[in-house]
Amino acid sequence: MGESVSTAEGGAVKHSERLYVPWWGWPLPLLGGGLLAAEIDMGYPGLRGWLPYVVLIPAVIALMISLGRSRVRVTGGGEPELWLRDAHLPLKYAGVVEVIDKEEKRKALGRDADPAAFVLHRGWIGPVVRVWLTDPEDPTPYWLFSTRHPEKVAELLRHPVSRS
Repeated sequence: MGESVSTAEGGAVKHSERLYVPWWGWPLPLLGGGLLAAEIDMGYPGLRGWLPYVVLIPAVIALMISLGRSRVRVTGGGEPELWLRDAHLPLKYAGVVEVIDKEEKRKALGRDADPAAFVLHRGWIGPVVRVWLTDPEDPTPYWLFSTRHPEKVAELLRHPVSRS
């Protein structure tokens, strides 16, 4: 997390964060996987009873890791960009940038949402940032994404040239 001097496709990385699942998000899925494995074990006792544990517990761990693989990056350089997973938005097409707190997030993701919007939401992260697009060729009206540092990301998106 934080600033880095490494480079990416769009230039120097000004902000990078991984949207990992926090420690408190792990016990319940692991417990559920263990209980499901125990239930299967009770139906198939004996040597093959250990098989559900060997399959389900690593599957739950892999799922939890994959949920936290998404990255939010802002790059600088000659062509600053916003990267969400593998999607990227050149900041020359970024219009109004809004920070939406966790109380207003429900409306932004629910009744006020546009189905054509690009969304990267992680429920365990409170605030989201909405970036309205100015590209007339793009049918996507805005990008809405979770971030743990909304003010910093919004500032980098509002003033990409001054920060490069």
